[in-house]
Formats: sequence, structure tokens, C-alpha cells
Amino acid sequence: MKAFILAAGLGTRLKPFTLTNPKALVPVGGVPMLERVLLRLRSEGFDDIVVNIHHFGEKIVDFVHAHADFGMRVRFSDERDFLCETGGGILHALPMLAEDDRPFLIHNVDILSDAPLASLMRRHEESGADASLVVSGRDSSRRLVFSERMRLRGWHNLTDGALRPEGFLPAPADREYAFSGIHIMNPAAVGGEMLRQRRSGKFSVIDFYLDARDTLVLRADLVPDLHLIDIGKPATLSQAQRVMSSFPGEGQK
Repeated sequence: MKAFILAAGLGTRLKPFTLTNPKALVPVGGVPMLERVLLRLRSEGFDDIVVNIHHFGEKIVDFVHAHADFGMRVRFSDERDFLCETGGGILHALPMLAEDDRPFLIHNVDILSDAPLASLMRRHEESGADASLVVSGRDSSRRLVFSERMRLRGWHNLTDGALRPEGFLPAPADREYAFSGIHIMNPAAVGGEMLRQRRSGKFSVIDFYLDARDTLVLRADLVPDLHLIDIGKPATLSQAQRVMSSFPGEGQK
């Protein structure tokens, strides 16, 4: 199975570490996050990995090359000349991700979770969806809005009440969930829609999904009891340091 790790971010909230290092190599319990994500993917049966790089990208390449015992094919989508953001990063890497036209999983490098990744891939393939967004009911001020049939309809910021896309209003039967930073795409359908929208350069994958919600089948895959920590800021990084041992497969070779 194939996966794409989004690891190109600047990690500005994790300074001073990210003044001289990529966010992907921030240690949690003494183990860099990229290593934790790679080992978790391997434990779930993923063996073909693409990692995008930008900020101190050469340190990520050197780190992976120094750990040949990962036992996986690991390649790099190089964004060092231009940071493409989440959607642009996927489009930039699509030639590698779409080689066999099989679905691929996308995983943020700063996420620790117990999501059943292999099961999520199977459920996606059985669903017939173009993309599956892994969601849960965890506390979050920003939520994706889905129809009663779990199709993507919009985005809601609970802090200020903002809704997207423009003109969107939730219906009484709609459901709101927190996005996990894990999703699965069918490359032909998604790549074709990106071309139809004339997407290029830097753009958000969530913005793309919202613009494609009436064209693609974008479903929620709800994991009700999902345990997840986003280590992208100091408070949650400290929390992860305390509880990382509760996540299955973490840091084990």
C-alpha cells in the first residue's frame, strides 16, 4: 500500500527547534515524528512511501537514508524551491502517487493517532468514494460539515461562526466532525478534478475538497473513539511526550 506523508511545513509554532531543523524531525519521547509515522505505516502494511520536503529538506533526506532498516520504499517530493501547501503538495507529488492508479493514504507528519490505517484503506476501497476523510467527534474549533449520508458539505469555525464555502448554511440533519489530518484519495479522480479546476502552485487541500464537493464523492470515515494528538504546537507536544506510549506500534521496529 502507498502513503504520502506531508512533512514540508515550516513548523513556526515549534520554534526554537524549527529554526535549525524540520518539523518532521521534532522528537517525541526521543524518537523523531517522521520515524514514528513511518514505523506506524509499516506496522499497518504500507510499503511505498512518498514524503514531501521543503524546510531543511536535506536533513529529512539524510535522516531517511541513514535508516535503511525502515524496510520500506521511501521517496521524496521536493518542494524546496516552492512550498506548495497541502493541496499543492499532493498535486506536485501526484506523478509518483498515481503510478499504479491505486488509492493512497495521506498522513500529516505531526499527527499521533491510533487510527486503524489498513482498515481505513479497505473501507475506502469498498465505499466507492473518490476520497475518504477520517474524522472523529474530538474537541476542535474547526469542523467539517457532512450530510446525513456522510458526504462533505462545508466547513465551520466554531470560534467565530465562519462558514465555507461562501453562501453555505448547514442543514438541521448535517453532522460536524473534526478532521484528523488523515485521508485517502483515488488519484485519477482527484487529479482530474484538480486539472478541471485549473489548480496549480500553492493551495489548501481542504479548499480543494470544498470546491469539489458537488463533483467528487467525498465521504467521512468516522472513527468514534479515535485517540489523536497534533504535536504542531508546544502544549500538545508536551502532552504527546507524556502519553505517547499509549499509541500502538509507536517507536517499534
